[in-house]
Amino acid sequence: MATITDDFVAFPYDGPRELQGPIQQALTRVVDPELSLSIVDVGLIYSVRVVDGVAHVELTMTSPACPLSEVVLDDARAELHKVLPAGHGLDIRLVWEPPWAPTRMSAKARYFMGW
Repeated sequence: MATITDDFVAFPYDGPRELQGPIQQALTRVVDPELSLSIVDVGLIYSVRVVDGVAHVELTMTSPACPLSEVVLDDARAELHKVLPAGHGLDIRLVWEPPWAPTRMSAKARYFMGW
């Protein structure tokens, strides 16, 4: 059986330490419907910054032509609203720079994809 090792950093995070785990867990529950993998493992989350009561999330898709981007965005919003404190705002931005690349994937995702 293959051993999966991973030096994968899920995404850059800047904000209160007590929110980092819940935010990462929330985003890990969001699944890319085309790949059946977490958007964190696929490497779609570029950054999360929580400042002045607002969580700012930058994420991308594997392709600008992704037909399910709104589904992913809606799922991310729903999961994050479950873990953010009452009164916290949420700003999710879909970005295309830098372009997504398979090197952003976790070892788990690469193994699943047979890479």
